[in-house]
Amino acid sequence: MSLSAEAARNVAHVLSEALPYIQRYCGKTIVIKYGGNAMVDEGLKHSFARDLVLMKLVGINPVVVHGGGPQIGDLLKRLGKTTEFIQGMRVTDRETMDVVEMVLGGLVNKEIVNLINSHGGQAVGLTGKDGGLIKATQMCLTRNSPELEAPEIIDIGHVGEVESIDPSIIEMLAHGNFIPVIAPIGVGADGASYNINADLVAGRVAEVLHAEKLLLLTNTPGLLNRDGKLLTDLDIPTVEALIADGTIHGGMLPKIRCALEAVQAGVNRSHIVDGRVKHAVMLELFTDAGMGSLIRRQ
Repeated sequence: MSLSAEAARNVAHVLSEALPYIQRYCGKTIVIKYGGNAMVDEGLKHSFARDLVLMKLVGINPVVVHGGGPQIGDLLKRLGKTTEFIQGMRVTDRETMDVVEMVLGGLVNKEIVNLINSHGGQAVGLTGKDGGLIKATQMCLTRNSPELEAPEIIDIGHVGEVESIDPSIIEMLAHGNFIPVIAPIGVGADGASYNINADLVAGRVAEVLHAEKLLLLTNTPGLLNRDGKLLTDLDIPTVEALIADGTIHGGMLPKIRCALEAVQAGVNRSHIVDGRVKHAVMLELFTDAGMGSLIRRQ
């Protein structure tokens, strides 16, 4: 079916608008944290995969780090295993960690890889255990109690923090014709597996790769002020002030801290992007308007 003259002009305008951004990002690395609705809605999953394939075809190096909390919870429920959360962290015993590895490193990771490949890309799935990619240490939480002289240390099992990331395997893939897709599972010095927050892994991966951008896909339009208005262009002092006065709070706080720390460590820009919008990645990268909230160094 042929396009109308007006539709054809719109297509030409979009392509023309994208050109300077393609030139700017060609040869650069973009790290994308993939999660939320974008991972469960069929239309959004396919639009995300197409965005990545297009990025690779025009010379950009996308690197994906994905979550999978809801999928882990669903499988644990089907297995009849109760999930306990402490301070927002899933208590992860050895049996739960087996499920986490199966879901993140197997089901979810391979589904993303297959989606990208089905749209003409060449994706390779990894966990932090592959090639010693992510070295982890156990996360220990503390809880203050009036009857105790010192904070209580809480053992939440196989929940980890990033100790170090070896970028060599990612660089080998990304600078070839492959799209790395990373599940946030790290390995400890004793060989134990640890489940790590995907936002934290994405931020650290962006740092060690000296990425041009870090994109965090979320289920919100971005960072909102107290009046519900989207904040689009923020520098480091402004973000720190918004944290200090409580504007940034709750579930958005760790995500913003991750984006802020990446920029402070050398990543040029971090973006909080609404993953509920089709082709959100392309709209952010290749249009003048962009999407979501931008955090920049200066």
